[in-house]
Amino acid sequence: MIARIKITILLICAISSNVLAQQKWSLDECVSYALEHNLQLKDFQYTTDANRETYRQSIRDILPSVDASTNYVISFGRAEDPNTGTFVNQDFFSNSYNLNGAIDLFQGFQKINTIKASKFLYKATNEETTHQKYLLAFRVMQAFYDIQFFEGLVAISTEQQAVSQTNYDLVEKQIELGLKAGADLYEAESLLLTDKLNVTQSKNQLAAAKLNLIQAMNLENETDIEIQVELQEAKPEMELDTLESETIFSEARDFIPLIKAQELRTKAAKKQLAAERGNLYPSLQLFAGFRTGYFETTVDSLGLTIPFKDQFRDNASEFIGVGLSIPITNGWSRRSRVKQQKIAYKRAQNNLDIQEQELQQTIAQLVQEYNSLLVELEQSNQQVKAQSLSFEIAQKRYEKGLINALELFTAKNLFANAQNENLQVRLRSEINKSTLDFYKGLPVFNIN
Repeated sequence: MIARIKITILLICAISSNVLAQQKWSLDECVSYALEHNLQLKDFQYTTDANRETYRQSIRDILPSVDASTNYVISFGRAEDPNTGTFVNQDFFSNSYNLNGAIDLFQGFQKINTIKASKFLYKATNEETTHQKYLLAFRVMQAFYDIQFFEGLVAISTEQQAVSQTNYDLVEKQIELGLKAGADLYEAESLLLTDKLNVTQSKNQLAAAKLNLIQAMNLENETDIEIQVELQEAKPEMELDTLESETIFSEARDFIPLIKAQELRTKAAKKQLAAERGNLYPSLQLFAGFRTGYFETTVDSLGLTIPFKDQFRDNASEFIGVGLSIPITNGWSRRSRVKQQKIAYKRAQNNLDIQEQELQQTIAQLVQEYNSLLVELEQSNQQVKAQSLSFEIAQKRYEKGLINALELFTAKNLFANAQNENLQVRLRSEINKSTLDFYKGLPVFNIN
């Protein structure tokens, strides 16, 4: 009975470990997890939230300002009676109540332009946050493909090690049969040890690539990760030329977050310039208020202090008025701020031109690289086939004793290098194609 329980527990543990081992991360899952757990993105989101509140407050600034105040004053010795304006020699107390309101009728359209500027800035930071999400997604994609590359490299080096192990076993048998000398075994062993070292180095590079992806995803308490690879053979769908590059640029310019953010910042700078110019105009304000008070020195004909309720009613007064402020001179500071903001507006326009130029250059480079990779991939596939056939022939000649171990090692290395280069070209093609698809507006990443 106990033996059956132990066997059951072992089976459950084995099944659980297999389930955990089968958990693999696709590229979309890696990107989604990174977007949700990246700390830098949270900081950008805080900036967006702050600018959103600034925008909302700029709208609320249009509303009238209303404030109320009250005080309670005790006077000692000779003091002025606040009710009659005469001086009395007695201790007394008084308190007053004030309610004031004001609204700007005209202020050179400063508040309207400030609202528009803060709205553009809020939208700009929102676009910049989206841009950071795309940058993170591309970093995760690069780390994902690095793992894919080093996994392929491990497979290639392991295959080479298996070949060297087979050759070592063959030489060992031939020595036992007296067909080869002991020195041949040393050569075979040296080649085998070289391939084992290559396998170890490839595995170390794979571990480093996995750590890079784990850190990019901010995957806590994990030291290893398994990815789900869906590698498709790159196919030359179409030839991209200069005209196509310009077309991609036209499409990308309308939705790339960094370009949209800079456009919004340029519009914001223009509205900020208009707001600064508003300081040069007169401002008109409507204000109104209510005030009343209670004074201990206010007495009736019998010398008794008039009750609070009666004083509150009798001392009440209301007022309404209009204020006009005309700027004349303030050391030309207002005009200086206008000039400074005009420079800021021109700088924003120049930054937009720089962003567009960099985007156009980036797309042109990607198009040129895409065309080059199409040719490289075709030639690389042919090279792998040729080196594979050459290695097979060298292996058969080595088994028959027609070539030595060094010649076989050379043929094997050429085949391994061809496989390595082919893997690099294929993965570069995948990354390049995904990047171009992104600039075309295709849904490469599910950012939102």
